[in-house]
Amino acid sequence: MLKRLGVLSLFFLSACTGLPEGVTPVTDFDSNRYLGTWHEIARLDHSFERNLERVTATYAANEDGSISVLNKGFNTEQGEWRQAEGVAKPMGAEDVAHLKVSFFGPFYGTYAVFELAEDYSYAFVAGYNTDYLWLLSREPEVSAPVREAFLMRSEQLGFATSELIWPATQ
Repeated sequence: MLKRLGVLSLFFLSACTGLPEGVTPVTDFDSNRYLGTWHEIARLDHSFERNLERVTATYAANEDGSISVLNKGFNTEQGEWRQAEGVAKPMGAEDVAHLKVSFFGPFYGTYAVFELAEDYSYAFVAGYNTDYLWLLSREPEVSAPVREAFLMRSEQLGFATSELIWPATQ
């Protein structure tokens, strides 16, 4: 049985596709460069990710132009891997990093990349409000300057950075 978890699982719960005040999605976004596996470095806590470590999100192109999503994490309390599969689609222009994601039927929610490294090595991601925030990286760790920039930018946008969880990535 698939369990809902990971970076995008909030979307089947929320069915919201707006943006938090002040959050502007990245433009000149290339979804093909975004494909592949990302490691979750930090997140705000939610029941669908509770007790999860070594969380990854893997994105792949579908034939219909959508993006398949596979979120995976290790539940430390139950001692087992959990995963959830979903689909992402652009909210408007394909070169804007504002996607709608679903893990459950017709219910979609926001996935907005509001900062992205030029080389696509890290991303700051928000959901539809300031309760949803992630720092993702191609590698299991980020540099201190990236971490500091994430904290500063997120706090300026009204996210509760003192409540961030920094799960084990390996």
